[in-house]
Parts: sequence; C-alpha cells; structure tokens
Amino acid sequence: MISNKPQNSHIKIGQINTLKINRDTDFGYYLQAMDGSEVLLPNSYIMEDEMPMGSLLDVFIYTDSEDRPVATTKMPYAKLGEYGYFTVVDYKSYGAFVNWGLPKDLFIPLSQQKEYFNIGKKYILRICLDEQTGRLYGTQKIGKYFNRDMKGLHPNKEMEVLVIAKTPLGYKVVADNQYEGMLFDNEIFEPIAVGDRKKAYIKTVRKDFKLDLSLQPIGKKAKVDEAEDKVLALLRVHGGELPFTYKSDPEAIEEMFGLSRKNFKRTLTALIDKGAIVLKENSIMLASV
Repeated sequence: MISNKPQNSHIKIGQINTLKINRDTDFGYYLQAMDGSEVLLPNSYIMEDEMPMGSLLDVFIYTDSEDRPVATTKMPYAKLGEYGYFTVVDYKSYGAFVNWGLPKDLFIPLSQQKEYFNIGKKYILRICLDEQTGRLYGTQKIGKYFNRDMKGLHPNKEMEVLVIAKTPLGYKVVADNQYEGMLFDNEIFEPIAVGDRKKAYIKTVRKDFKLDLSLQPIGKKAKVDEAEDKVLALLRVHGGELPFTYKSDPEAIEEMFGLSRKNFKRTLTALIDKGAIVLKENSIMLASV
C-alpha cells in the first residue's frame, strides 16, 4: 500500500496513482499530486497505523456517483485502456452496469453496446474515458482500439492475452491490451474459454496487423516442451489416464497427440523421468492421480 514509486505529477483518472497523504478530514484523507491537485481517499479505505501522514500511497482513481474524482485502495478488474470479462449487474433504458471490482459499477452506454446486455451475462469490454466529463465507461466496440503499429514485435515474443471470442478457426484474443491475435484450435492442448488470461508467444506478425499466437514457445526446445505439455494436457482432459504406451499404434498416436511414434516415445520417457506420469501395462497415467 505504501509506495516507493515517485509521486504523480498530476492525478490521472482510470489509472493507479502514487499520491502523498496531505491532510486528514472528517471524510477521509486528501491525497495530493505534485501539481497541488487533491483527491479524497474515503475513511473506509484508511488504516491509520499503516498510512502515516506525508507518506506515498498507490491508489486507483475513478469518479463517484456525482462524477467527482475519488481514490480507492481496491483495484478494478481492468484499468483505463485495458480489457476484461465483466458481469452485467443492472440494466436501464440508457445503458447497462457491470461489476468491475469497485463499489461503483462501470457504466456501458447503449451506444457502446453491440447487442442488448442481459443481467447475469458476461461480456468482453474495454475501459475508456470520456475526456469531456472525466467519466470512465466500458465499450463492447473494441475493434477501433487495436494497435496497427507492429514495430518491436517478433516471433517468440512473450505476451499476455485475454481470450475474447470463439471462431471456427480457434480463439480470438487481445494481446498485451493492444493487438488483435488468434490462437488456432489445432495448436491448443489445454482447456480454454472466453475470458481466460493466458501467456502466449508470437508465431507470425501478419500483414493485416494481426498476430498468430501460440500457447507454447517457438523453437527446438519449445517443441520438446510443447510435446510434453500436450501429453499432460490431454491426460488432464481425459481424467488423468489414456490407453497409450510405447507400443501403441502410430496412427492412433498421431490422431490423439499429433506426434510421431518416435517423438511420442521420447516424450513419454522424459515425463516418466521427471515423475510426471506413470507407465502402466496398457496405459499412461498422471503421477498425481
């Protein structure tokens, strides 16, 4: 909570700010940026023993029901410019409200919905800021926000991705809160669903400003790791045991694991040596089962 980061030059709505505890009031602490601007941290977030006057705090800034900036030590599920998978908790004629982890729900105007939202259903949204009012809001219309500047991107670059949609080819994702990408079905060997956050690696930077991504690193060692991960993932999906051994039919191995018999046998040996799986007479089984 107490921060060792430099104090913010000014208060930024929708972001984590490092601000100085400047004064105490009946309503809470007023926190100050270097330009002298202040924002209230309500009493409900104050722990006096851990927040001495004059110290720096990391807080998130949003606006209250009267559109006044307010600070909180709670962190939302996503900040300004980021994407998340949010549950609708209320619906009005003028828009919807979703839970984003803060006391005040996030507003989704009708103009920012691609479909009418249903209470209890979850939607992929981006957090945006209305520059005129200073209000944060969510939008389902995310296509225009994808970055088309691909400088600095290269194969095997690690990225954090949010799964945003299922397609006939696989899963569409947002990578590093900036880029549109795709994970292909035939390269996914673990459970995956819309809303999941995963670590992924660039396979191809495409000319249409999109990324082909993989959940496994690319390269020689990566292929070994990928084969092991694939076998373990399929074992988990199938209850921890599969009817395969060193002697299994090559075509059956290829169909189930996408591996040649030679690579499959090498992978089994590596996993057995690591203690990850157990070889039985007619099957392989996760060691933890």
